[in-house]
Formats: sequence, structure tokens, C-alpha cells
Amino acid sequence: MLAVAAADAADDVRATDLTILDVADLLVFADVFLLATTASDRQLKAAAERVEQRLRTHDRRPQQREGTPESGWVLLDYGDLICHLFSEDQREFYGLDRLWADVPRRDASSGEPLAPNVPVGAAGRSSHDRGLGR
Repeated sequence: MLAVAAADAADDVRATDLTILDVADLLVFADVFLLATTASDRQLKAAAERVEQRLRTHDRRPQQREGTPESGWVLLDYGDLICHLFSEDQREFYGLDRLWADVPRRDASSGEPLAPNVPVGAAGRSSHDRGLGR
């Protein structure tokens, strides 16, 4: 549910392509990755700040923070959850969606497992894209 809270926070600032990857069976250092795309440095900064703010309400602070909005990539490491916040170019460059294409995905708004045949990106729309915007 922490990943859903982080996705919701990123969605608040209109981050897109929100994707939760369930990597628990493959990695010992994290259970889930949250991937999100932003359209500008300013939006990337806002998304990172909003995620940190929201997860503080769950008594969580990042163990580590990497990258900068100017670099197009910010990583927030919460141990069991790792948030990868990208510019569009950097998300394409790093290709985590392709690298982890075979791992189970979870719905970004509910945390429920998605059917294995859901195409990459289909689960990654923001609630604004789905017409659920606030």
C-alpha cells in the first residue's frame, strides 16, 4: 500500500505512466518499484517532494535519494519500495519497463495484481489519464 500512496502522490502533480512492478520474488533489497514519468524538471521536483511528503504521513523517510530533477531522474529508496521518477527521455533511456517486462505488475491506484497479459504501459496511466482526476 506504500507504493499506492507514492503513486497517488505522484499523480497529484500529474506524473504519468505510473507503474508498480512487483520485484519481491527476484530481489532481496526491495519488494516493489514505482515508475513515474514527468514532463519537466519542475514537475519532477514536485513529484519527488510530493512523494516524500506523502510517505512521511506513513512515518517513512527515504533511506537514500539519488539523482536530481535537472538530470531527469530521481530515485527515492524506502527499502521495500524504490521510486524511480523520470523525465520522458530518461525513462526511455533507462528502459526499466523493458528490463523488468516479465515481472508482475500491480494497479497503481489499488495495488491489486494485474493480469499477466496486461501490456506494458496499460497499467501505467495516471488517474487523470483514466478520467479519474481530482
